[in-house]
Amino acid sequence: MASRAPLLHAILALIAAGALALPLAVVRVAPTAPHARVKAPRRIAASTELPPVEPVELQDLSPDDARAWNDSIPFVKGPKPAARPFGFVGGAADLARATDCLAAAGYYEAGDDSVGERAVVQVVLNRLRHPAFPKTICGVVFQGAERASGCQFTFTCDGAMARTPSEAAWRRARQVATAALHGAVYRPVGYATHYHTDWVVPYWSASLDKIAEVHTHLFFRWTGWWGTPPAFNRGWSGAEPAIAKLAALSDAHRAGSAAGEDTTVEAGAAHYAGRIPPPLADDPDTFLARFAPEQAAQFPLIAHATCGDRAKCRVMLWTDAAKMGYVLPLTPDEMGAMSFSYIRDKSAGLDRLLWNCDEFKGRAPCMKRQMLRLPVVAAPAEAAVPAGGPPELSGVRRKPPALDPAPLANQN
Repeated sequence: MASRAPLLHAILALIAAGALALPLAVVRVAPTAPHARVKAPRRIAASTELPPVEPVELQDLSPDDARAWNDSIPFVKGPKPAARPFGFVGGAADLARATDCLAAAGYYEAGDDSVGERAVVQVVLNRLRHPAFPKTICGVVFQGAERASGCQFTFTCDGAMARTPSEAAWRRARQVATAALHGAVYRPVGYATHYHTDWVVPYWSASLDKIAEVHTHLFFRWTGWWGTPPAFNRGWSGAEPAIAKLAALSDAHRAGSAAGEDTTVEAGAAHYAGRIPPPLADDPDTFLARFAPEQAAQFPLIAHATCGDRAKCRVMLWTDAAKMGYVLPLTPDEMGAMSFSYIRDKSAGLDRLLWNCDEFKGRAPCMKRQMLRLPVVAAPAEAAVPAGGPPELSGVRRKPPALDPAPLANQN
């Protein structure tokens, strides 16, 4: 028996070592949980700086792991207000292009599914109103499409547009787009600016608030102030570009692409169908007007449309009727409250627009906030100073000169 003791001890030691090693081996070979492999930054941009618009870059996860990760993220709590109705204000040519860009986004992103298309279309309109994105429908949809990666809507750069929708499907997509451009709102997605299918996980999804699910798509809004209704304060800027990739589907884009049409603000002004302010009675080249602050993105378009083909023109716009000027010369308070100005003088090569950047953060170039001074008029030599000194003056006054400092030669 004594001779067997060392052998028994060795066997027991091997069993004990195996019992310890087996769990470690299982841990090493077991697949990593998707939660452990997902990078989940949490970034909240301050209201004073625009949040970054990140490219569509996906986490390295299988579809099943991606669904597990997405299911583990709860929907944000609190209010989820619906977006305001959108009303397109451009001319017929711009409306036709905007409709087909919006229809393409709905169809290629959601398929021939009117509910999914309505959700995608709402995201496009939400982006247009947000200052972080372009200010035309086609500009939003095809943002980054010129790059193999970096496009915001993947169908614009992954070859999906080689698949032509049926006539019936394209008609339905255009109907959804038309309704949205005339005020229809898809309430469930609120102010969402991002979405993705549930079998992928983009890097940006971890830093946004998850607010809705429509079929297999998940919808998100920015965290903090940039996801609240006041942040969506921009409007359509005009001049919808002609998209060559849509030429096979859209007569509006085919005609524009073939003609090499100019899509600048000046060209868009020719199609502007909104209000044109009247000129001053004593100056036919000067225009003073008030427009709503929600139309700020259109101010350059309005100014060019107002000036038309004039060689000289001045357009001054306010958003507060109580503070605007109605005649020239403007008072200092009226000038200080001005929201936007445009000056054109072709003979001098001048074509300049300026913004009140205190009112519209992030716009440029900005007006210089300078103190206006009245011209100094020399009094006649024979004028006598009234008894008791000069009278008290009201209105704008010049700042009295400072006392002369001690001569530099006397300073050691």
